[in-house]
Amino acid sequence: MTTNTERSEKRTIRRGTNLPRMGDFNESVILDAIRRHPTGLSRVELAQATGLSAQTVSNITRRLLDQGVARESGKQNTGSGKPRTLLEIVPTSRYAVGVHLDPAVITCVLVDLLGTVVGHHSQRTPSGADTDGTVADMAASVRSLVAESGIDEDRVLGLGIAAPGPIDAAAGWVVDPPELPGWGRYPLRDRLSEATGLPALLDKDVTASVVAERWAGAATESRNLLFFYLGTGSGMGLVVEDTVLRGVSGNAGEVGGLGAASSTRTLVDEAIALGVLGAEYTVLDPADAQRGLERLAELAAEGDVQADGIIERLAIRIGRGVCAAGTLLDVDTIVFGGPTWLVLSHRLLKTIEPMVARSPFVRATHPTTVVSTTLGENVAAVGAASLVLDQALSAQPRSLLLG
Repeated sequence: MTTNTERSEKRTIRRGTNLPRMGDFNESVILDAIRRHPTGLSRVELAQATGLSAQTVSNITRRLLDQGVARESGKQNTGSGKPRTLLEIVPTSRYAVGVHLDPAVITCVLVDLLGTVVGHHSQRTPSGADTDGTVADMAASVRSLVAESGIDEDRVLGLGIAAPGPIDAAAGWVVDPPELPGWGRYPLRDRLSEATGLPALLDKDVTASVVAERWAGAATESRNLLFFYLGTGSGMGLVVEDTVLRGVSGNAGEVGGLGAASSTRTLVDEAIALGVLGAEYTVLDPADAQRGLERLAELAAEGDVQADGIIERLAIRIGRGVCAAGTLLDVDTIVFGGPTWLVLSHRLLKTIEPMVARSPFVRATHPTTVVSTTLGENVAAVGAASLVLDQALSAQPRSLLLG
């Protein structure tokens, strides 16, 4: 018989990762501090910012310089005494690959150490259930991106995969994803890792997106933020005190309970049911929905009341959801993104921004920034690559825990 103690021990065992880390915790703290200051930081400033001793900072920065990850970028005149030497990140020292599996499109990106996209490839997601064939195509795209970039393969830290939830992050599976038949419990992470020769990790697309925003997007200065993703589906990525919230199974961020769940298909279906769009816009495949969505946006911009009403109702649902989540988590930044969001962003923000501003809980304590992503429609793919950078390079407090 399994005892309560045995069950507790099983629940608290921490999972490992095949993705190698570049350094220890203190080295990651230093690297993270340099990365977050694009104008550069001196060793004295690094010691002040991190609380580490001058000797520790000196030893770590010497290693980073030797590895080619950091470089001396100039001098800082402090007014008296010897000018201080500034340190900055070398973006081309390391790279990461990101793959976003979406029911409509598969996107692959190659990013440098600062999260800047240096290579990109996308293709329509094949219909049917030939998962092995699709993974082979993904792997070919990854290999092409790296080869065409001309970089040394040894500089590629790994491969991140963003996929719709639910997922089993420990097993590397996507678990019965909506509109992706055949992918249920498919060993996506391990198969793609084997096919590319790169260490890989898998996370939800909304979680990947929020990691992208804190690494290279619109929320690099925020420690408490919410990312609302609107594409083929919808969801939220969450960060509290600079820690990404994933939940007990890695599936945090579902928004159905907040009334904010939506998809491109449901918007187009509603428009057809109301006669706003004709039957020729009927969605037979997730990739088909984009055409109807773009037409819906055009009609709303031209003054079609019914078309505008569909978008307004969506905006209200999203606004209520993000206000509730933003208040619960006490965030200071709300970022929106995803392919559908980019088509409707101007009209949606017109409704959502005032809703956030009027929220009595948010307004009473601090301002809340509401913005669209600066990373474009490929934010989830950039996020997948950012997962690798974050895992390999950022300070991970959980790495200090034993067990």
